[in-house]
Amino acid sequence: MGNTLRRLYEECYSPRPEGGHGVSPGTAGFDALARDLFQFENTGQVPEGLSQHLEASKKTQATWYNKIQAAWKEEPPKNAEQAATLIVRALHKHHKVNVEGLLAFYGLPYPAASVQIPEQTLQKWPVGVKFELHSLQVDARAVADGDTITVYVDTKKPRESSEVPVSVQKAAMERREARTRRDYVRADALQNQIADAGYRVFDGARNGDDILSRKYRIRLRGVDAPESKMPYGKEAKEALLNLIEGKSLHILVYEQDRYGRSVGDVYCGNIFVQEVLLKRGFAWHYSQYDQRPEFAEWQKEAQAARVGLWASSNPQKPWEWRKDKREGVPIATFA
Repeated sequence: MGNTLRRLYEECYSPRPEGGHGVSPGTAGFDALARDLFQFENTGQVPEGLSQHLEASKKTQATWYNKIQAAWKEEPPKNAEQAATLIVRALHKHHKVNVEGLLAFYGLPYPAASVQIPEQTLQKWPVGVKFELHSLQVDARAVADGDTITVYVDTKKPRESSEVPVSVQKAAMERREARTRRDYVRADALQNQIADAGYRVFDGARNGDDILSRKYRIRLRGVDAPESKMPYGKEAKEALLNLIEGKSLHILVYEQDRYGRSVGDVYCGNIFVQEVLLKRGFAWHYSQYDQRPEFAEWQKEAQAARVGLWASSNPQKPWEWRKDKREGVPIATFA
């Protein structure tokens, strides 16, 4: 985005009257937004006078500009109409009055009817979903067992961009400089520092640029797969790996469990991962925590077909296996 904004700032921007932006709808508003994003990228400061138009703290305003900036980087708008649409979509979780106020501040046109501004929060997820993630491609190391995976999310995504600690940003920059100097010992030490903070740098993964990403541990919601030492534990892990390896995942997160994992529904393209695991008999429906009727039906299908763990006449439930292990009950072994 830097080059795009710099070009707009240097070539298109012309001085405006003091006392607010005072821009008219169209190109002037587009140029003003580009200029302010360029300045925000360098200073971290939102435009003067914005607080007079919106009832929000400076910290909240900075969060908005981080989201808009991240969205601009992904797909730079070419005109005022596209810029208005970008703002609406980047701020879809914020109140309509604030979105409209920001558009008015820049004199940007109200988006077409097909682009909806939410009254409060745009409800595009199932009830209970707190947020969504779009992961980078996962590898074999991502799968811990049949119901737990580790994913990484690009910090340029709107939700992530405003939450990266300054110390992590600084370490990522110093690591890049160390690699340029071929000081790989220093670079590895900085990568470890970044990892300790819950992040990771992927080298040259996007157009030759590094990707600073945030780590999430994901617990598949509503299912419980056999543990690694249980019958079908290895098969369950392999089934999950075969579904997601090399793929980018879409995850709807509902909550965080006591182990710090994000509990969510996982999609790989058009495939609902929990559905496949249940239908193939590589997971139990965890009905104690999730009463979705379709999960029960998918499990019944696998039981009727005697596939996966249901090939056994009396498979042990994972939660009972874990309870026995905690209580010191001898665990049965299987050939």
